[in-house]
Amino acid sequence: MVGSQVPVIDLGPWRSGDPQARARTAARVDEALRVAGFLLVTGHGVDPSLPVRIREASREFFRLPAAAKEPYAVTVGGRGWLGPGAEANSYAEGTASPPDLKESWSFAADEPTGVPSVDAEWFAPNAWPAEVPALRPLVTEYLGLMRALSDELLELLATALGLAEDHFTRHTSHPTWGFNLNWYPGTEVVGPPLPGQFRIGAHTDFGTVTVLDRQRGAGGLQIHTDADGWQDAPYDPAALTVNIGDLMARWTGDRWRAGRHRVLPPPPDTPAEELISLVYFYECDPHTRVESLPAPVGRVVHEPVDSHAYLRGKLDAISVATTPE
Repeated sequence: MVGSQVPVIDLGPWRSGDPQARARTAARVDEALRVAGFLLVTGHGVDPSLPVRIREASREFFRLPAAAKEPYAVTVGGRGWLGPGAEANSYAEGTASPPDLKESWSFAADEPTGVPSVDAEWFAPNAWPAEVPALRPLVTEYLGLMRALSDELLELLATALGLAEDHFTRHTSHPTWGFNLNWYPGTEVVGPPLPGQFRIGAHTDFGTVTVLDRQRGAGGLQIHTDADGWQDAPYDPAALTVNIGDLMARWTGDRWRAGRHRVLPPPPDTPAEELISLVYFYECDPHTRVESLPAPVGRVVHEPVDSHAYLRGKLDAISVATTPE
């Protein structure tokens, strides 16, 4: 079962400084990322009341009439509201599907580098809904925690590969990141799903690590593995769900696999189910050259890529505005 392949990693032993405890933690991470690309992480230090308050505030926005949300509408990669039909994530795998059954408020890196061309594409100011002023301080606090946690996870990942602890974080001095508040309403809002339509279609994430705070739901997260196919993702209310993305898989020469996943449509027996996920996508400094680690660590040597040319191609692929008919 998938649950046995997605371990719960307690960061306490890693943070203890004890070399043996750190080595044991790193070995478990390496094993899990080879199989499913997913971990459940506890001991992360995030106050559980913070995501609760973020959900409450974001729900206020998402439940506004469409006319009130429309002024904030953006396309994929923008900062603001991604309305119904804006994304079809399965296109990242080259699979056509109806649009995803969700709405999002999307944030991204906003501290300029001083390089005009880079800043214009990757470090634009964030937008905040004036109707919900409580959202800004809550999200700002959460983003600070996610940045620190993501760098810590990258240090753990480097250690799991037998590399210097800063092998990845030396490329995150001024990284890009994305943060989505994903609203998955019931069928009274989105209507019955079309054939092949999901809250989020099957895909892998694009960056280095993704940190997800999710809710248990019947129309929730599923993970794909070769051994078990599609299975419901294991859930621990104290844990954050962590998966690696395409850039990290390439970086490791496919030693680790990007975690393939999807989010089921509203279930027929509970069609009014409503879920909100907090999804932090971490990347690296703009235009990092990502080269596959050689054997014996790596398994496949990919052509080196410019990290952000690669990311842009993926973001363009999932935008319904640019996908082919």
